[in-house]
Amino acid sequence: MSYAVKNLVQEGRELIAFRIGDQEFCVNIMSVREIRGWTPATPMPHAPAYMMGVINLRGAVLPIIDLSARLGMKEAEPTARHVIIVAQVKTKIVGLLVEAVSDILTITDDNIQPVPEVSSELEKQYARGILAIDKRMICMIDLDALFAEKESEAA
Repeated sequence: MSYAVKNLVQEGRELIAFRIGDQEFCVNIMSVREIRGWTPATPMPHAPAYMMGVINLRGAVLPIIDLSARLGMKEAEPTARHVIIVAQVKTKIVGLLVEAVSDILTITDDNIQPVPEVSSELEKQYARGILAIDKRMICMIDLDALFAEKESEAA
């Protein structure tokens, strides 16, 4: 391996890519604790609409967030093919319901395009960039920004 390639690998950051509907998103792999199959959640009263409920994760109560609904898209109708990405958001651990995990990407800052100016205010808050990789457009999400402080308290 050449020095330039080694440097590129060392400077790269790893992201986990996943699908919601027809769109692909990704998050920093360092915030992901595990990926598990769909488990029905127990609903919680007075929870935000995007919070599906809670599950028991090895003795701990884990809030499950419908990431599709949280992103302002159509609410998910979970099937056995859906997965839960267990992730750290600030100081909390949450489960993010997505359709499927598609890839682990290693990128550099050169791969990241700015979010278009025509994006909504919500999208500008959580989107950190767009990756154009192999004819795919992948939106890079900042989980900490997606869940504002008082919303993460609900989780």
